[in-house]
Amino acid sequence: MDTEVEMTIDERYKYLRKMRQRYGRAGRQERGKLLDEMQAITGLHRKSLIRHMNGSLERKPRKRERQKGYGPEIDAVMHLIATSLDYPSAERLTPKLKSMAEHLAKHGELQVSTALLKQLAQVSISTVERRLKGWSSEPAVQKRKASSSSNSALRGIPMGRIRWDTQEPGHLEADTVHHCGLSATGEYVHTVQIVDVATGWSDRQATLGRSYTVMEHAFDILLPRLPFAVLEIHPDNGSEFFNHHMLRYWKERSQGLHLSRSRPYRKNDNPLVEERNATFVRAYLGYDRLDTVAQARMLNLLYDKLWVYGNLFLPMRRTVAKDIVPTPDGDTRIRRRYDRARTPFERLCETGALSVTDRRNLQILYEQTNPLRLREEIYDLIDQLSALPNAVPGVTEDVYQLVGLPRTRQAAD
Repeated sequence: MDTEVEMTIDERYKYLRKMRQRYGRAGRQERGKLLDEMQAITGLHRKSLIRHMNGSLERKPRKRERQKGYGPEIDAVMHLIATSLDYPSAERLTPKLKSMAEHLAKHGELQVSTALLKQLAQVSISTVERRLKGWSSEPAVQKRKASSSSNSALRGIPMGRIRWDTQEPGHLEADTVHHCGLSATGEYVHTVQIVDVATGWSDRQATLGRSYTVMEHAFDILLPRLPFAVLEIHPDNGSEFFNHHMLRYWKERSQGLHLSRSRPYRKNDNPLVEERNATFVRAYLGYDRLDTVAQARMLNLLYDKLWVYGNLFLPMRRTVAKDIVPTPDGDTRIRRRYDRARTPFERLCETGALSVTDRRNLQILYEQTNPLRLREEIYDLIDQLSALPNAVPGVTEDVYQLVGLPRTRQAAD
């Protein structure tokens, strides 16, 4: 990581004011050495430094506004890329501008020139942030708190959290999202979600209810299609994860798997999956009630698309350091530092955990997929899901119509 930080204008002027005292007392030869030092530190031209040393070091107001460095062409390209990636933050979007412009150009969505690609490669995060303000998508729906209850099956399961700086793929946070609407009565759809801590690789599966039958079916689909070995499962304390049936399932189906859980009422023990609950579930579906087999099937088709979209195209940032810094009131706080935004697929490739075959297949899938069209397909599926009717009161949905038809990954077709 590059640790060199460029001076701000105010810092530069403050430095030059201190140096002018030494410059005024110095002889001819020493002045030359001081100019060399100031040139190396500030990056200013030697003649400019001499003018500063002999003139005023007070900042003057700009006589005319600086002209825009980027024209409407680059605005249009950045807007299209932001739309293709569903409006990520400037920190996540900026590192992907050049590569995504080339990718969209290959799929015929835009035309790019060498000059435009050069501008996209050098545009700053602050510039992208200013332009994103008017392009933002609809805000995500706020999440509601879920209740927790005691569970005897939790005894013997270690509590804690997976280390935030884990580098090895295979340590998975897991959670369920309730799609009950305004009432939690009756049977309704849940989303089972897993997220890899090291790479951010994620996947989701819709179930009808939270019985052992549907949870077993969900994990029978989710775990085998991960492109790396599963080393640890770390859910919250929900009874859908920890009951005697599921404990037997973990023991029989996943040899060598470490099972852990978060501490009660500590959502920060599962930070990544909680974040994905908002960005990959609530942001798309909100809090509407889903309670039929047809809705669960449609939701799984949507999750097939999101699997490709989220893992291969959406850049994520990862915490690389946590610093304890003082606050003005004499207390301290944690300041997080993040790495350069990359997709979960890029991070997974860097770990070396992917087999040659899996990496080649995922790379082919990436090259063949148009992210702008994929996003449109996702929103089309959301519209179709919204149009489906809810369950008829008094009529019980047959959950075996869902679990009796195992899905295969359709997104690559």
